[in-house]
Amino acid sequence: MSININGENYTTFSDYFNDDSKVSPAERAQIEFETQLIGKIIEAREAKGLSQRDLAELSGVKQPAIARLESMRSTPQIDTLFKVLSPLGYTLSIVPKENMQQ
Repeated sequence: MSININGENYTTFSDYFNDDSKVSPAERAQIEFETQLIGKIIEAREAKGLSQRDLAELSGVKQPAIARLESMRSTPQIDTLFKVLSPLGYTLSIVPKENMQQ
């Protein structure tokens, strides 16, 4: 089965997502980064047995903002990320690509 999007047929979402004329490599990299980051935040929160409300109290970030972050309805500011990550035992860092694990 395929789906027609603006006159072009795609069999899977991956076909569309990986078409550079539809989603640029830079956009794809950003989407993948945000998905991995938010996934890690949710995973860490759940591993600690925290609700969004618990994390809000520990981080000083309002629960609705955490919900928007986790559902990817908003892109958090760097300071918000640090506030949310700190009680989870994480931080942000910049590492050379060759040092990254896939």
